[in-house]
Amino acid sequence: MAILYTIFVNLLIFGMKVLSLFNDKTKKGVEGRKQSLDIVKSAFSASDKVLWMHAASLGEYEQGLPVLEKLKKNFPNHKILITFFSPSGYENVVKKKHIADAVCYLPFDKESTVKEFVSHFDCELFFTVKYDYWYNLLAELKRKNVKTFVISALFYERQSFFTTYGKWFVKQLKQNITWFFHQTQHSYVLAKNIGLLKSSVTGDTRFDRVKQLRLRNNHVDYIEEFISDKKTIVFGSSWHAEEKVAKIISEKNKDLKIIIAPHDLKRVENLKQIFPSAILYSELKSSPTLQSSDSQTLIIDSIGLLSKLYSYADVAIVGGGFHEAGLHNILEAATFGVPVIFGNHYKKNPEADNLILAKGGKSFEDEKSAAYFVLDLFKDEKMLLEMSENADQFVTKQPNSSKLILQKILSL
Repeated sequence: MAILYTIFVNLLIFGMKVLSLFNDKTKKGVEGRKQSLDIVKSAFSASDKVLWMHAASLGEYEQGLPVLEKLKKNFPNHKILITFFSPSGYENVVKKKHIADAVCYLPFDKESTVKEFVSHFDCELFFTVKYDYWYNLLAELKRKNVKTFVISALFYERQSFFTTYGKWFVKQLKQNITWFFHQTQHSYVLAKNIGLLKSSVTGDTRFDRVKQLRLRNNHVDYIEEFISDKKTIVFGSSWHAEEKVAKIISEKNKDLKIIIAPHDLKRVENLKQIFPSAILYSELKSSPTLQSSDSQTLIIDSIGLLSKLYSYADVAIVGGGFHEAGLHNILEAATFGVPVIFGNHYKKNPEADNLILAKGGKSFEDEKSAAYFVLDLFKDEKMLLEMSENADQFVTKQPNSSKLILQKILSL
Protein backbone atom coordinates (compact mmCIF):
# COMPACT_ATOMS: atom_id res chain seq x y z
CA MET A 1 0.00 0.00 0.00
CA ALA A 2 2.94 2.33 0.65
CA ILE A 3 3.91 1.92 -3.02
CA LEU A 4 0.39 2.82 -4.11
CA TYR A 5 0.46 5.90 -1.87
CA THR A 6 3.75 6.98 -3.47
CA ILE A 7 2.18 6.53 -6.91
CA PHE A 8 -0.82 8.59 -5.77
CA VAL A 9 1.42 11.45 -4.58
CA ASN A 10 3.39 11.45 -7.82
CA LEU A 11 0.18 11.46 -9.86
CA LEU A 12 -1.14 14.32 -7.71
CA ILE A 13 2.01 16.35 -8.36
CA PHE A 14 1.88 15.63 -12.08
CA GLY A 15 -1.84 16.44 -12.26
CA MET A 16 -1.41 19.75 -10.43
CA LYS A 17 1.47 20.77 -12.68
CA VAL A 18 -0.61 20.06 -15.79
CA LEU A 19 -3.67 21.83 -14.35
CA SER A 20 -1.52 24.83 -13.40
CA LEU A 21 -1.11 25.55 -17.10
CA PHE A 22 -4.82 26.35 -17.28
CA ASN A 23 -5.84 27.27 -13.72
CA ASP A 24 -4.44 30.30 -11.88
CA LYS A 25 -5.32 28.97 -8.43
CA THR A 26 -3.50 25.68 -9.01
CA LYS A 27 -0.56 27.56 -10.53
CA LYS A 28 -0.20 29.61 -7.34
CA GLY A 29 -0.01 26.40 -5.31
CA VAL A 30 2.57 24.77 -7.57
CA GLU A 31 4.74 27.88 -7.83
CA GLY A 32 4.34 28.70 -4.14
CA ARG A 33 5.70 25.32 -3.08
CA LYS A 34 8.97 26.14 -4.79
CA GLN A 35 9.45 28.86 -2.16
CA SER A 36 8.54 26.80 0.92
CA LEU A 37 12.02 25.49 1.71
CA ASP A 38 13.60 28.93 1.36
CA ILE A 39 10.95 30.42 3.63
CA VAL A 40 11.65 28.04 6.53
CA LYS A 41 15.42 28.25 6.03
CA SER A 42 15.16 32.02 6.29
CA ALA A 43 12.82 32.00 9.31
CA PHE A 44 14.34 29.22 11.43
CA SER A 45 17.65 27.73 12.45
CA ALA A 46 18.09 24.00 13.00
CA SER A 47 17.96 24.55 16.76
CA ASP A 48 14.80 26.70 16.84
CA LYS A 49 11.93 25.13 18.80
CA VAL A 50 8.89 25.32 16.55
CA LEU A 51 5.13 24.89 17.00
CA TRP A 52 3.67 23.86 13.64
CA MET A 53 0.04 24.09 12.54
CA HIS A 54 -1.06 22.69 9.18
CA ALA A 55 -4.39 23.67 7.66
CA ALA A 56 -5.77 22.54 4.32
CA SER A 57 -7.38 25.90 3.65
CA LEU A 58 -8.75 29.05 5.27
CA GLY A 59 -11.61 27.36 7.12
CA GLU A 60 -9.27 24.90 8.80
CA TYR A 61 -6.90 27.75 9.67
CA GLU A 62 -9.71 29.58 11.49
CA GLN A 63 -10.56 26.31 13.21
CA GLY A 64 -7.02 25.73 14.47
CA LEU A 65 -6.10 29.30 15.35
CA PRO A 66 -7.61 29.37 18.88
CA VAL A 67 -5.44 26.40 19.84
CA LEU A 68 -2.34 27.91 18.26
CA GLU A 69 -2.89 31.17 20.13
CA LYS A 70 -3.12 29.33 23.45
CA LEU A 71 -0.01 27.30 22.67
CA LYS A 72 1.87 30.51 21.88
CA LYS A 73 0.97 31.92 25.30
CA ASN A 74 2.23 28.77 27.01
CA PHE A 75 5.38 28.54 24.89
CA PRO A 76 6.30 32.21 24.33
CA ASN A 77 9.88 31.43 23.29
CA HIS A 78 8.91 28.97 20.58
CA LYS A 79 8.60 30.03 16.97
CA ILE A 80 5.50 29.32 14.91
CA LEU A 81 5.10 27.78 11.46
CA ILE A 82 1.79 27.65 9.58
CA THR A 83 1.47 25.62 6.38
CA PHE A 84 -1.37 25.35 3.88
CA PHE A 85 -2.30 22.99 1.10
CA SER A 86 -4.72 25.35 -0.67
CA PRO A 87 -3.92 28.76 -2.20
CA SER A 88 -7.17 30.17 -0.81
CA GLY A 89 -5.86 29.65 2.71
CA TYR A 90 -2.31 30.76 2.04
CA GLU A 91 -3.24 33.86 0.04
CA ASN A 92 -5.68 35.10 2.69
CA VAL A 93 -3.36 34.65 5.65
CA VAL A 94 0.06 35.63 4.31
CA LYS A 95 -1.21 39.10 3.36
CA LYS A 96 -2.63 39.84 6.82
CA LYS A 97 -1.30 40.25 10.33
CA HIS A 98 -0.72 36.83 11.91
CA ILE A 99 1.16 35.24 14.81
CA ALA A 100 3.44 33.01 12.73
CA ASP A 101 7.16 33.44 12.15
CA ALA A 102 6.72 31.71 8.80
CA VAL A 103 3.74 30.92 6.55
CA CYS A 104 4.18 28.74 3.48
CA TYR A 105 2.69 25.94 1.40
CA LEU A 106 3.11 22.40 2.68
CA PRO A 107 5.61 20.67 0.38
CA PHE A 108 4.33 17.78 -1.68
CA ASP A 109 4.38 14.60 0.41
CA LYS A 110 7.41 12.89 -1.12
CA GLU A 111 9.65 11.22 1.46
CA SER A 112 12.85 13.02 0.44
CA THR A 113 11.15 16.41 0.14
CA VAL A 114 9.53 16.12 3.56
CA LYS A 115 12.79 15.06 5.25
CA GLU A 116 14.67 18.02 3.85
CA PHE A 117 11.90 20.46 4.83
CA VAL A 118 11.65 19.23 8.43
CA SER A 119 15.44 19.12 8.89
CA HIS A 120 15.74 22.90 9.00
CA PHE A 121 14.06 23.41 12.39
CA ASP A 122 13.34 21.54 15.62
CA CYS A 123 9.60 20.84 15.56
CA GLU A 124 8.43 20.18 19.10
CA LEU A 125 4.70 19.98 18.39
CA PHE A 126 2.67 19.57 15.21
CA PHE A 127 -1.06 19.55 14.64
CA THR A 128 -3.22 19.25 11.57
CA VAL A 129 -6.82 20.41 11.50
CA LYS A 130 -9.87 18.29 10.79
CA TYR A 131 -8.67 15.60 8.36
CA ASP A 132 -5.73 16.66 6.19
CA TYR A 133 -3.36 13.70 6.57
CA TRP A 134 -0.04 13.37 4.71
CA TYR A 135 1.56 10.08 5.61
CA ASN A 136 5.22 10.65 4.77
CA LEU A 137 5.11 13.85 6.80
CA LEU A 138 3.51 12.08 9.77
CA ALA A 139 6.07 9.27 9.58
CA GLU A 140 8.98 11.74 9.52
CA LEU A 141 7.61 13.65 12.49
CA LYS A 142 7.23 10.38 14.39
CA ARG A 143 10.82 9.46 13.55
CA LYS A 144 11.91 12.76 15.09
CA ASN A 145 9.76 12.13 18.21
CA VAL A 146 7.45 15.08 17.54
CA LYS A 147 4.15 15.14 19.43
CA THR A 148 1.50 15.11 16.72
CA PHE A 149 -2.19 15.93 17.11
CA VAL A 150 -5.40 16.25 15.11
CA ILE A 151 -7.53 19.23 16.16
CA SER A 152 -11.30 19.20 15.56
CA ALA A 153 -10.96 15.75 14.00
CA LEU A 154 -13.94 14.69 11.93
CA PHE A 155 -14.38 11.09 10.84
CA TYR A 156 -17.32 10.09 8.64
CA GLU A 157 -18.39 6.81 7.08
CA ARG A 158 -17.30 7.51 3.49
CA GLN A 159 -13.62 8.06 4.33
CA SER A 160 -11.03 5.61 3.05
CA PHE A 161 -10.36 4.37 6.62
CA PHE A 162 -13.68 2.52 6.53
CA THR A 163 -13.11 0.71 3.23
CA THR A 164 -11.62 -2.71 2.57
CA TYR A 165 -8.33 -1.13 1.44
CA GLY A 166 -8.14 1.38 4.29
CA LYS A 167 -6.19 -0.69 6.83
CA TRP A 168 -2.83 0.76 5.76
CA PHE A 169 -4.09 4.32 6.30
CA VAL A 170 -5.46 3.45 9.74
CA LYS A 171 -2.14 1.83 10.66
CA GLN A 172 -0.29 5.05 9.79
CA LEU A 173 -2.58 7.07 12.04
CA LYS A 174 -2.20 4.57 14.90
CA GLN A 175 1.56 4.71 14.67
CA ASN A 176 2.08 8.39 14.12
CA ILE A 177 -0.67 10.42 15.83
CA THR A 178 -0.23 11.18 19.53
CA TRP A 179 -3.89 12.16 20.13
CA PHE A 180 -7.12 12.92 18.26
CA PHE A 181 -9.38 15.71 19.50
CA HIS A 182 -12.80 15.00 17.98
CA GLN A 183 -15.48 17.53 17.07
CA THR A 184 -18.34 15.12 17.72
CA GLN A 185 -19.22 11.97 19.62
CA HIS A 186 -20.07 10.33 16.29
CA SER A 187 -16.55 10.97 14.97
CA TYR A 188 -15.07 9.61 18.21
CA VAL A 189 -17.08 6.39 17.99
CA LEU A 190 -16.18 5.83 14.33
CA ALA A 191 -12.47 6.29 15.09
CA LYS A 192 -12.68 4.01 18.12
CA ASN A 193 -14.33 1.28 16.03
CA ILE A 194 -11.24 1.09 13.78
CA GLY A 195 -8.83 1.07 16.69
CA LEU A 196 -7.92 4.76 17.01
CA LEU A 197 -8.19 4.77 20.79
CA LYS A 198 -5.94 7.71 21.68
CA SER A 199 -8.70 10.26 21.41
CA SER A 200 -11.30 12.37 23.20
CA VAL A 201 -14.31 14.53 22.36
CA THR A 202 -13.50 18.22 22.83
CA GLY A 203 -15.93 19.89 20.42
CA ASP A 204 -15.34 22.22 17.52
CA THR A 205 -12.70 24.90 18.04
CA ARG A 206 -14.51 27.13 15.55
CA PHE A 207 -16.96 27.97 18.32
CA ASP A 208 -14.08 29.42 20.33
CA ARG A 209 -13.09 31.45 17.31
CA VAL A 210 -16.54 32.87 16.61
CA LYS A 211 -17.12 33.68 20.28
CA GLN A 212 -14.07 35.94 20.01
CA LEU A 213 -15.80 37.83 17.19
CA ARG A 214 -18.40 39.09 19.66
CA LEU A 215 -15.74 40.83 21.73
CA ARG A 216 -14.07 42.90 19.02
CA ASN A 217 -15.22 46.15 17.43
CA ASN A 218 -17.55 45.01 14.62
CA HIS A 219 -18.26 48.46 13.22
CA VAL A 220 -18.20 48.72 9.41
CA ASP A 221 -18.15 52.20 7.93
CA TYR A 222 -21.36 53.41 6.23
CA ILE A 223 -23.45 50.32 7.05
CA GLU A 224 -25.64 52.03 9.67
CA GLU A 225 -26.40 54.82 7.20
CA PHE A 226 -27.28 52.32 4.47
CA ILE A 227 -29.51 50.21 6.73
CA SER A 228 -31.28 53.21 8.23
CA ASP A 229 -32.94 51.15 10.99
CA LYS A 230 -34.61 48.77 8.54
CA LYS A 231 -34.63 44.98 8.81
CA THR A 232 -31.58 43.58 7.05
CA ILE A 233 -30.58 40.32 5.39
CA VAL A 234 -26.88 39.58 4.89
CA PHE A 235 -26.03 37.11 2.14
CA GLY A 236 -22.62 35.68 3.05
CA SER A 237 -20.28 34.01 0.55
CA SER A 238 -23.12 33.87 -1.97
CA TRP A 239 -23.19 31.82 -5.14
CA HIS A 240 -25.72 32.05 -7.97
CA ALA A 241 -28.34 30.12 -5.98
CA GLU A 242 -28.28 32.50 -3.02
CA GLU A 243 -28.45 35.44 -5.41
CA LYS A 244 -31.69 33.95 -6.76
CA VAL A 245 -33.02 33.93 -3.20
CA ALA A 246 -32.03 37.59 -2.85
CA LYS A 247 -33.79 38.47 -6.10
CA ILE A 248 -37.07 36.86 -5.02
CA ILE A 249 -36.97 38.57 -1.62
CA SER A 250 -36.14 41.97 -3.12
CA GLU A 251 -39.10 41.75 -5.51
CA LYS A 252 -41.57 40.69 -2.79
CA ASN A 253 -40.55 43.02 0.06
CA LYS A 254 -39.12 46.44 -0.79
CA ASP A 255 -38.83 47.43 2.88
CA LEU A 256 -36.00 45.01 3.61
CA LYS A 257 -32.35 45.95 3.18
CA ILE A 258 -30.16 43.41 1.42
CA ILE A 259 -26.38 43.16 1.74
CA ILE A 260 -24.64 40.67 -0.55
CA ALA A 261 -21.02 39.56 -0.04
CA PRO A 262 -20.25 37.15 -2.92
CA HIS A 263 -17.91 34.21 -2.40
CA ASP A 264 -15.79 35.53 -5.27
CA LEU A 265 -15.40 39.19 -6.24
CA LYS A 266 -15.59 38.10 -9.87
CA ARG A 267 -19.34 37.77 -9.26
CA VAL A 268 -19.74 41.50 -8.63
CA GLU A 269 -20.43 42.24 -12.30
CA ASN A 270 -23.09 39.51 -12.40
CA LEU A 271 -24.68 40.98 -9.30
CA LYS A 272 -24.82 44.43 -10.86
CA GLN A 273 -26.77 42.92 -13.76
CA ILE A 274 -29.17 41.08 -11.43
CA PHE A 275 -29.62 44.16 -9.20
CA PRO A 276 -29.13 47.16 -11.53
CA SER A 277 -30.06 49.71 -8.85
CA ALA A 278 -27.70 48.22 -6.26
CA ILE A 279 -24.86 50.22 -4.72
CA LEU A 280 -21.29 48.97 -4.52
CA TYR A 281 -19.62 49.26 -1.13
CA SER A 282 -16.64 50.95 -2.75
CA GLU A 283 -18.98 53.72 -4.00
CA LEU A 284 -20.10 54.55 -0.46
CA LYS A 285 -16.63 55.72 0.48
CA SER A 286 -16.71 58.55 -2.03
CA SER A 287 -20.38 59.49 -1.97
CA PRO A 288 -22.13 60.77 1.19
CA THR A 289 -25.33 60.94 -0.85
CA LEU A 290 -25.28 57.21 -1.58
CA GLN A 291 -24.62 56.36 2.06
CA SER A 292 -28.17 57.32 3.01
CA SER A 293 -29.87 56.56 -0.30
CA ASP A 294 -33.08 54.57 -0.70
CA SER A 295 -31.39 51.75 -2.61
CA GLN A 296 -32.43 48.36 -1.28
CA THR A 297 -29.32 46.37 -2.15
CA LEU A 298 -25.66 46.82 -1.24
CA ILE A 299 -23.00 44.68 -2.95
CA ILE A 300 -19.77 44.17 -1.02
CA ASP A 301 -16.93 44.47 -3.53
CA SER A 302 -14.09 44.14 -1.03
CA ILE A 303 -12.82 41.30 1.14
CA GLY A 304 -12.49 40.91 4.90
CA LEU A 305 -15.80 42.47 5.98
CA LEU A 306 -18.23 39.56 6.08
CA SER A 307 -17.81 38.40 9.68
CA LYS A 308 -18.41 41.98 10.86
CA LEU A 309 -21.37 42.47 8.52
CA TYR A 310 -23.20 39.58 10.18
CA SER A 311 -23.44 41.71 13.34
CA TYR A 312 -25.82 44.01 11.42
CA ALA A 313 -28.07 41.21 10.15
CA ASP A 314 -31.55 40.25 11.26
CA VAL A 315 -31.30 37.12 9.09
CA ALA A 316 -28.26 35.59 7.37
CA ILE A 317 -28.31 33.47 4.23
CA VAL A 318 -25.01 31.61 3.85
CA GLY A 319 -23.78 30.37 0.49
CA GLY A 320 -22.58 27.05 -0.87
CA GLY A 321 -25.35 24.82 0.42
CA PHE A 322 -27.49 24.65 -2.69
CA HIS A 323 -24.88 22.64 -4.62
CA GLU A 324 -21.90 20.37 -4.07
CA ALA A 325 -19.37 23.18 -3.55
CA GLY A 326 -20.07 22.89 0.15
CA LEU A 327 -21.62 25.13 2.77
CA HIS A 328 -19.58 28.11 3.93
CA ASN A 329 -19.14 29.13 7.57
CA ILE A 330 -22.53 29.46 9.29
CA LEU A 331 -21.10 29.99 12.77
CA GLU A 332 -19.82 33.50 12.00
CA ALA A 333 -23.46 34.52 11.60
CA ALA A 334 -24.96 32.41 14.39
CA THR A 335 -22.57 33.86 16.99
CA PHE A 336 -24.33 37.22 16.65
CA GLY A 337 -27.72 35.68 17.39
CA VAL A 338 -28.77 35.67 13.74
CA PRO A 339 -31.07 33.00 12.24
CA VAL A 340 -29.12 31.25 9.49
CA ILE A 341 -30.68 29.98 6.25
CA PHE A 342 -28.84 27.69 3.81
CA GLY A 343 -29.17 24.92 1.24
CA ASN A 344 -29.22 21.24 2.18
CA HIS A 345 -25.80 20.17 0.82
CA TYR A 346 -23.69 20.10 3.97
CA LYS A 347 -22.66 16.49 4.62
CA LYS A 348 -19.34 17.46 6.20
CA ASN A 349 -20.82 20.21 8.38
CA PRO A 350 -22.26 18.66 11.56
CA GLU A 351 -22.77 22.15 13.00
CA ALA A 352 -25.48 22.71 10.36
CA ASP A 353 -27.54 19.76 11.60
CA ASN A 354 -27.00 20.86 15.18
CA LEU A 355 -28.04 24.46 14.51
CA ILE A 356 -31.22 23.17 12.85
CA LEU A 357 -31.91 20.95 15.87
CA ALA A 358 -31.40 23.98 18.11
CA LYS A 359 -33.98 25.83 15.95
CA GLY A 360 -31.54 28.60 15.17
CA GLY A 361 -31.20 27.74 11.49
CA LYS A 362 -33.01 26.06 8.65
CA SER A 363 -32.03 24.40 5.36
CA PHE A 364 -33.96 24.12 2.09
CA GLU A 365 -33.78 22.03 -1.07
CA ASP A 366 -34.45 24.94 -3.40
CA GLU A 367 -34.07 28.70 -3.57
CA LYS A 368 -37.77 29.55 -3.81
CA SER A 369 -38.63 27.71 -0.57
CA ALA A 370 -35.83 29.48 1.24
CA ALA A 371 -36.91 32.88 -0.04
CA TYR A 372 -40.54 32.48 0.97
CA PHE A 373 -39.58 31.19 4.40
CA VAL A 374 -37.52 34.32 5.00
CA LEU A 375 -40.34 36.55 3.79
CA ASP A 376 -42.74 34.83 6.21
CA LEU A 377 -40.19 35.03 9.01
CA PHE A 378 -40.16 38.84 8.83
CA LYS A 379 -43.94 38.78 9.20
CA ASP A 380 -43.66 36.75 12.43
CA GLU A 381 -41.71 38.83 14.95
CA LYS A 382 -42.06 36.20 17.68
CA MET A 383 -40.57 33.44 15.55
CA LEU A 384 -37.78 35.74 14.37
CA LEU A 385 -36.84 36.58 17.96
CA GLU A 386 -36.99 32.91 19.01
CA MET A 387 -34.69 31.81 16.18
CA SER A 388 -32.30 34.64 17.02
CA GLU A 389 -32.12 33.62 20.67
CA ASN A 390 -31.70 29.96 19.70
CA ALA A 391 -28.80 30.77 17.40
CA ASP A 392 -27.13 32.83 20.12
CA GLN A 393 -27.50 30.09 22.73
CA PHE A 394 -26.36 27.41 20.30
CA VAL A 395 -22.96 29.09 20.13
CA THR A 396 -22.82 30.29 23.74
CA LYS A 397 -23.38 26.84 25.26
CA GLN A 398 -20.58 25.13 23.34
CA PRO A 399 -17.57 24.06 25.42
CA ASN A 400 -14.28 25.95 25.42
CA SER A 401 -12.67 23.41 23.09
CA SER A 402 -9.25 25.02 22.80
CA LYS A 403 -8.91 25.12 26.60
CA LEU A 404 -9.74 21.40 26.85
CA ILE A 405 -7.29 20.61 24.06
CA LEU A 406 -4.50 22.61 25.63
CA GLN A 407 -4.97 20.90 28.99
CA LYS A 408 -4.62 17.49 27.36
CA ILE A 409 -1.61 18.49 25.24
CA LEU A 410 0.22 19.79 28.31
CA SER A 411 -0.48 16.53 30.15
CA LEU A 412 1.02 14.28 27.46
